[in-house]
Order: sequence, then C-alpha cells, then structure tokens
Amino acid sequence: MTFAFSGRSGLVAMLCSLLVLNGCASYYTHYAMFPAETSAGETRQVRVSWQSAEYPGWWLANNKATPIRLETQCSERVWRITDQNHSDSGACAEGIRACGEPGKDRIAATGQPATGKDVCVAVEQGATLQGVADIGSSFGLLVSCRPESVVVKRGDDEVNMDYLRPSPVAYTVHARKVPRGTLSARLPSFNESECKED
Repeated sequence: MTFAFSGRSGLVAMLCSLLVLNGCASYYTHYAMFPAETSAGETRQVRVSWQSAEYPGWWLANNKATPIRLETQCSERVWRITDQNHSDSGACAEGIRACGEPGKDRIAATGQPATGKDVCVAVEQGATLQGVADIGSSFGLLVSCRPESVVVKRGDDEVNMDYLRPSPVAYTVHARKVPRGTLSARLPSFNESECKED
C-alpha cells in the first residue's frame, strides 16, 4: 500500500521533521571567574559567561551563541560583548567587542570621552575567530576603557560602576564549557559580603 501526501500535508510533514532535527543541537554554558584589579585599584572577582548551541556538521544551521556578559564583583556595570550576528552589536568595529557608552566610559590611552564608535572591550583569539560561537576554552580579553565615574549617584544611593582595569596587554581567560541544565552549569556567585558599604 502506498500513501500519497497532498502538497499541504507534505509541507506539514517536512516542517515537523525540521522541528525534530532542530533538537539535534547540543546546548552549553561557558563561564570563567578570575581575580583582577579594577580601574580604582581594588582586587575583585570578574565573571565572564555566555550560552551556545552547537549543531552536528551535517546540519544546515551554524552554531549560535549569546552575547558574552562581563561582570565585576561589587559593581552594577555589566558589559555585553557582541559580534555581527547579534542584533544589538553596535557599530564600533568588526569582531567580538563591546562599544563605549557616552557619559559612562573614557578611552584609557587618551583620556577622551568614549563614544559608540570606540571599542572598549574586545575578544582576541587569532584571525580565524569569527564570532562568539567560535570561542574556545582560552582567549584574550582586551580592555581599552575606564569608567567615567567609578561611583555614580542614584537617588540617595551611591552605585559602583567600576570594571576591569584597562591594559595594553589582553587578560588571558580560561573558560569552562559544560552542558546546559546540569548542576555544574550554575555560574559561580560573587561574595557580596566583601563589598564595601558607603
């Protein structure tokens, strides 16, 4: 016995197959935590993290990844490091980077206010690196800006906005890669008790 699919039912069957095959992706959490000095000279923990989806070589889709989050202990400033695949990647340069924010950052080398066209944070890992999804277990993180103000007023409160001290030499980051949803995929937390109260 043979079964003939109409055009509509054949399309539905094909779409269902694509949805099933989409489940072939492997999902991972990537993160690193390391001590480093901030622009104010304080030693703080710095956390780098992102998520990725990796597809088999025979699958049509390319590997995907979220922007990288760069966070500093005791600070509310969070950097989003993006590539050309992200909708909010900015226009300061190609590659994997975070652009400056007017009023928040200064270019470390010149002391001039940073604009949206200035690269403040960039990932380095050789010429073959195209996007966040291509990052391996070890990479360089180059910081070229410093905060306009380490502390800003928010109502009656003072909020820390400091981050990694700028350096002409990239920080070497060693990231873990673990299957998403597992216990080991939980990001290490900051010890907030070490933060000074103003």
